[in-house]
Amino acid sequence: MSVAAPARTTKAAPAGWNGPRAARRLGRAGLYLAGVAVFLFSVFPVYWMIATSLKPRSEQFTSDPTFLPQDPTLGNFDQVVNGNVVPGVSFWTFLTNSLLVTLGAVSAGAVLALLAAVAVARFRFRLRTAFIVTLMVIQMVPVEALIISIFINFRKIQDGTGIEMLGSLSGILVAYTAVSLPITIMMLRGFVQAVPKELEEAAAIDGAGHMTVFWRILMPLVAPGLVAASIFAFITAWNEFIIALTFLGRSSENFTLPLTLSYYFGRFGTEWGAIMAASTLLTVPVMIFFLFVQRRMVSGLTMGAVKG
Repeated sequence: MSVAAPARTTKAAPAGWNGPRAARRLGRAGLYLAGVAVFLFSVFPVYWMIATSLKPRSEQFTSDPTFLPQDPTLGNFDQVVNGNVVPGVSFWTFLTNSLLVTLGAVSAGAVLALLAAVAVARFRFRLRTAFIVTLMVIQMVPVEALIISIFINFRKIQDGTGIEMLGSLSGILVAYTAVSLPITIMMLRGFVQAVPKELEEAAAIDGAGHMTVFWRILMPLVAPGLVAASIFAFITAWNEFIIALTFLGRSSENFTLPLTLSYYFGRFGTEWGAIMAASTLLTVPVMIFFLFVQRRMVSGLTMGAVKG
């Protein structure tokens, strides 16, 4: 005698339910939430820096900190801008030194890196592969490991030629340019390789010379990549501390902005309000620079991902 198997019942899906579509929506919502969390995690230190720079000393050292300044003040900024952290040297001198060194290093590095990138990407010469490998290896070496040898070489140049390389802005300008060259050359090499050679050959057939091809054909197409590479050089030179501290020594009139931050750390206390105010002022030029070049930066990074 056989017993009939019980009928299997299936639970009906709710009206309007679409499994794959709902799963995609949930996944997209999870990605958005993760992006918001990463954004807040990244932005919070910047917000806390600005908030602390607006707090008076009584709100900085309290057991019950607040996210917003209860009694906001500009006294910390006044202490930085109009103070006398280094005797005889004003804040505007430090700012001018930083701008001169950074813009000079970015400009010189952009010209040299572009010429080197064109040579590496377009020409075939002896030791070309060794040169590329050397650039890749140098990028992995920290600046702290090279600073002693750079200092010794600068001292020899100064003793042999009389050119002031130590204790002057020209010395750290050369050092910043050299430090940023390997990565900028490797970045621009990819941009130059992404430009079809046929464009240059067609211009040459039409009678264009080498300089015309470079300025009218190659330069406009590589310009976004040049901006993207300059951003890295700008940030490196603007925030650099070790080279400036080692090479400038006691030449306080040539100090850059990052060096001034160390003067707010004293033996008897730390001026956190002044440090946060100075750090905020140190961030403003970088933000302005990004606002001017952000569109070029996005297109430049996208072009650089095509061919390397």
